[in-house]
Amino acid sequence: MANPLVRKLENFIRLTSEEKQALEKIAQPTRRLGPREDVVRDGDWPRHVNVVLEGWACRYKQLEDGRRQVISIFLPGDLCDPHVFVLRKMDHSLGTLTSVVLAEISETAIRELAQQFPRVAEALWWEMLVTAATQREWTVSLGQRLATERLGHLFCELFLRLRAVGLTNDTSCEFPITQADLGDAMGLSTVHINRTLKELRAAGLIRLRGRQLTIPDFSALQATSLFDPAYLHYERNPLNTDED
Repeated sequence: MANPLVRKLENFIRLTSEEKQALEKIAQPTRRLGPREDVVRDGDWPRHVNVVLEGWACRYKQLEDGRRQVISIFLPGDLCDPHVFVLRKMDHSLGTLTSVVLAEISETAIRELAQQFPRVAEALWWEMLVTAATQREWTVSLGQRLATERLGHLFCELFLRLRAVGLTNDTSCEFPITQADLGDAMGLSTVHINRTLKELRAAGLIRLRGRQLTIPDFSALQATSLFDPAYLHYERNPLNTDED
């Protein structure tokens, strides 16, 4: 399968063979971590841009008393803070939710790639803008959506993001995170998450078995969750459509 970073960026910009090869060259596996490990901690000096190649990770903030807020979920193909080099120290932590394979990309490599391939730089800008748009949707969920809408919206988003990098199978996808993780992301207790999952199952909107999520009728879950996928910008038709 193609490098997930390449597959993701091609949702924004049509890449040539040379551009794909350049991305694949710098996005090679360099680090493997188990579940529940920190990639980089709040307060650390950021040295690399981390790209998730396999597994699921997250951005989070933790209060002094141990309470944690998951701010975003990273899937294969996602760059964890491509602009991180402007920071003198991290103001949040990156951690794994499952076993993860990462590519660590240096500042020099990112800058040289952007200078040599302007359209790759444009694709990276799109990736950052979509990340910001996704963060806005999460804020709306936390502030305004009901629990069923909140969780259903997350399922719709993650399914489309996985589909964009070729990691869905018809109506199903891997879903390896726990109810506690969902609670930390959605601002709900584990008990409330469990009850909400039962409601979504009872309505026939989802099936969760083991580590697999099935959405039998995506349109029905989309309507129930007030989900508009426009913020993911996967429908974009690049003006430059050079073929390989």
